[in-house]
Amino acid sequence: MERQKGWLTSGAFAALCGTTKETLRHYKDIDLLSPAHQGDNGYFYYDVEQFYDFYAISIFRQTGTPLEEIRRCLQRQNAAQTLDLLREQRGRLEAERRKLERMDFVLSSALHNLEFGPVPNMATQTAWFEAEHLLALPAEELEGLMTPAASEDEMLIEVLERCQSLCEQYGIQTDFQLGAIHPLEGRAGLGAISHLYTRIKEKADFPYYMEKPAGHYLYLCCRGSWDISEGYTALKSYIQEQGLEVAGNFYACDLAGFILNSVEKNAASMISVQLSASS
Repeated sequence: MERQKGWLTSGAFAALCGTTKETLRHYKDIDLLSPAHQGDNGYFYYDVEQFYDFYAISIFRQTGTPLEEIRRCLQRQNAAQTLDLLREQRGRLEAERRKLERMDFVLSSALHNLEFGPVPNMATQTAWFEAEHLLALPAEELEGLMTPAASEDEMLIEVLERCQSLCEQYGIQTDFQLGAIHPLEGRAGLGAISHLYTRIKEKADFPYYMEKPAGHYLYLCCRGSWDISEGYTALKSYIQEQGLEVAGNFYACDLAGFILNSVEKNAASMISVQLSASS
């Protein structure tokens, strides 16, 4: 590393800071970070302690702080004002972190769903499913919010608006991909829809929380149609033919989601039910 009288050339200082000479030149031109010394040869040099000034500028810039505000902070060296600015930037970072977590959850959910792509249409399979956390809306509550003549689109609007409201109220993250829960009635009997649900990121302490338990599940995928009644019939027939014992609820969930589901030929749904320990 080039040094003169313990000083750093712009190239050496840029290398230390992981930046470019052009960036340092720009900061000098706008009076944000200027070299501390000028040698007899006319060249400018930086003190190594200015690394921390550059580091502070980088942190502030990454949180969206305007350059003028950064300049005032560095020039005034006022502890109270700096504390306020740091608190403000930490708040911005926290908001960005929550935003990225929401994006990651939605994308992870979409990947999880679309990874069922190779599963053949209407082919019954078994697999271990991890537990899922659900925001489950009781069917009777939704019916009370809608007119008897409500269209499917009006019902979807009501469900999405209700999910959005609850997520905001309780600070919950969801992927807004919808599913339905049918309670088990009798031996493999399918009851009417008890809940509409959407997955949420984690367990939550609120009235609409339900858990789809971990376990071995019997499932099949229905493709190419929004109507999945044939899938229910096929799954129930398989259970009866194989003499299987199932437990809990039947879960139907969308697999294509917001990426593909606007075209019926791309529609994909999965119906699953947990196998009892005796099966």
